[in-house]
Amino acid sequence: ITTFFYLFCGCFGYAAFGNETPGNILTGFGFYEPYWLIDFANACVVVHLVGGYQVYSQPVFAFVEGWLADKFPNSNFVNKYYSMKLPLFPSFRGNPLRICFRTAYVASTTGIAILFPYFNQVLGVLGTFS
Repeated sequence: ITTFFYLFCGCFGYAAFGNETPGNILTGFGFYEPYWLIDFANACVVVHLVGGYQVYSQPVFAFVEGWLADKFPNSNFVNKYYSMKLPLFPSFRGNPLRICFRTAYVASTTGIAILFPYFNQVLGVLGTFS
């Protein structure tokens, strides 16, 4: 589905605009109003990217957490799960390593992504690979 989506958008975007396609298709042609529509579309892009990021990061999370569990078998920080109960929600089990590692991973990759000067082009390449 992801491959079809990116191929569909890329082919029809190129067919419609050729090499003059802007990096941001919504505002590249001077379309800035209504502002709420642009903001809503950008929020939808963020939701789409966050979901895709979570799916594609799962193998990295599984590898690192499994490797650390093998390396430190007696560590409660790595191997022990704690039950937590929040009001109006069912109880769930959490692991301190998962919370700390995943938060650090997301923060570091976000920081690195912000440093890229050509974010749209990098995003296009990542979409092509996916």
